[in-house]
Amino acid sequence: MDVILLERVEKLGAIGDVVKVKDGFARNYLLPNKKALRANESNRKVFEANRARIEADNANRRGEAEIEAKSFKDASVTIIRQASNVGQLYGSVAVRDLVEALNEAGHKVAKSSIVLDKPIKAIGLYDVKVALHPEVAVNVKVNIARSPEEAEMQAKGVDVMAQVFEEGRDQGGFVEAFDPNAEPGASADERDDRQEPAQG
Repeated sequence: MDVILLERVEKLGAIGDVVKVKDGFARNYLLPNKKALRANESNRKVFEANRARIEADNANRRGEAEIEAKSFKDASVTIIRQASNVGQLYGSVAVRDLVEALNEAGHKVAKSSIVLDKPIKAIGLYDVKVALHPEVAVNVKVNIARSPEEAEMQAKGVDVMAQVFEEGRDQGGFVEAFDPNAEPGASADERDDRQEPAQG
């Protein structure tokens, strides 16, 4: 289907461009969200007659978004979640969680503004794009951790998971070799004693 864009759409074009898109994309997204009109003769006339107003409205919204973008300078949010020893989250952090965290931090954003390719499923630091306007986007640092202390360490650049493994190694965890012949509760020294042939 050919459509006339009413606003800039990423990877498609700018206001007034006539572009060919899949029918489903037009019917389910572009048309209901008033981002485009079907490209027929009457719509072209309507668009041309209103072009100046559409472009002026867009410029106003872009100006507001640029002002709002300044409030996002160095914006970051921390989300505390339960996770396994290897950092896999129980569940995931999705768009709804990010909207709630940003709202709590004083940034009013709509769900449709968050650009998240796939849900976040592990602890760590992530850059998440927030589109305040089709032509204005900001990046927000999202710190996903198991505790506020862990979040603080991650914010300082500490690789929390690497540190957990280091601590485990120091304490003799994680790396002890598995001995299939070991008796339950026997220490490595006792096992060695039993396996030596008797002298004599």
